[in-house]
Amino acid sequence: MIVLGLIDSKPSAAALIDNGQIVAAIAEERLCRMKMSSGVPRQAIGQVIAEAGISTKDIDRLAVAQEVSVFEPEPIPWTGWFNDGQTLKTKRFDQLSSALAPVLGRSSLAWEAHHQFKRFVSRERIRRIPTLLREVYGITAPVRFYDHHYCHATSAYYTSNFDRALVVTLDGGGDARSGSVYVGEGGRLRQIGSIDSFNSLGNFYSYITHLCGFKAEKDEGKITGLAALGEPIYVDQLRQFVRYQAPGQIRYSVPMYHRSALRLIAERLPADFERADLAASVQLLAEEIGLEFIRYWLRRTGLRNLAVAGGVFANVKINQRIHELEEVENIFIHPAMDDSGLSVGSALASMLEEPGGDPTRLIQRLPNVYFGTAYTNSEIERAIQEVGYQAHYDTNIHETIATLLSQGYVVARFTGRMEYGPRALGHRSILYQTMDPSVNDWLNESRTASARLWSPSSAYAAASLPAVSISGTSESGTSSRASSRTRAAST
Repeated sequence: MIVLGLIDSKPSAAALIDNGQIVAAIAEERLCRMKMSSGVPRQAIGQVIAEAGISTKDIDRLAVAQEVSVFEPEPIPWTGWFNDGQTLKTKRFDQLSSALAPVLGRSSLAWEAHHQFKRFVSRERIRRIPTLLREVYGITAPVRFYDHHYCHATSAYYTSNFDRALVVTLDGGGDARSGSVYVGEGGRLRQIGSIDSFNSLGNFYSYITHLCGFKAEKDEGKITGLAALGEPIYVDQLRQFVRYQAPGQIRYSVPMYHRSALRLIAERLPADFERADLAASVQLLAEEIGLEFIRYWLRRTGLRNLAVAGGVFANVKINQRIHELEEVENIFIHPAMDDSGLSVGSALASMLEEPGGDPTRLIQRLPNVYFGTAYTNSEIERAIQEVGYQAHYDTNIHETIATLLSQGYVVARFTGRMEYGPRALGHRSILYQTMDPSVNDWLNESRTASARLWSPSSAYAAASLPAVSISGTSESGTSSRASSRTRAAST
């Protein structure tokens, strides 16, 4: 049984699962070079099929995550929730929700009607995705769409290697929910709780991201880092908007959404607020609410294994605090906890429907998280030479890289298959010493300056950096020395 899993929201991605095992999984942004791109992941589809060494006729099923969304036939970049990069239909969804929230936000019937309207508008996507895949790729396998949070839950549970576990999802929102709670046991998932998308902890964090001058639903990681530099002096003001509500719920105290939320929050804050202090405040509040929510469901079920997915769990500090809970014995965070992981989750959901199948066989420990593309030494060397640099073969690359790092060089590491998920895990990573407190400033400036060297048709990170390349068997790295924010080539 070969299943192709897709997600066309941000970041869009494709995954291919054969007999329950992940063969390939790639986010479109890694190929089209548009950060957090949404839309049908055209290059990722072709790449996972190529990585698996199969033809489109070998695909038995096509699983698409998310039932309600707009149709975007081509990948488009994501510039932020409140920026101009959204499609017209998405903007209209948000504008309507923003206008209705202060008036109808306390009415469950009103919001259910709103969700029904979004489902009605989404009919075009459900009709056109199968047609597009058939016309472009010749994929004729039956297509099914799956709930957003169910796919988060399947991705977390079945790759956790836990037979019995509490499974929790939390994010900005998808298919009318911003969170869900399941019990995983014996290879089956049973839902026991959920949070409406109107009461989204993830969205609240995004509102503060925007108010701090960053791009909402894109730069939340910067808020997590900035929080370490501030004091949570605004946390009481923020607690007026969102809270944990017993038993086992997260609730907004003020009806708001999108721009109406920005306006209401800004009115409660001083005009000259310090960004670092606001970041520290929302981080503390998110930790408090997230921990109370998860602690309740752990105590209610008595389970001590926890598997999680969803954008909120990209927050490493929240994850650390959860791990420290006395109720948690083991925790597993799906490596693609963002929406790119829904491609794997939808494929797993489809595998569960195989007649007569044993669902426990899908429970697995991932051997690694390198499910993306790989390149040969000759391909890497050719890409480096195309941008005017020289490559040489190094049989002892690990010691060479360690030596370069100890001498103050920046090393761009490119090796093996690309990582699955938003984390750089050593196969596509920029490495440098941690002793220089100014490294973030000058390294980011250098990366921006060198961006013009990227070739749209090149898939090699090594080729983009102003440095000499080092390559070994299916491995390569590049290095350059830092000196007053300049670079000197190494040999």
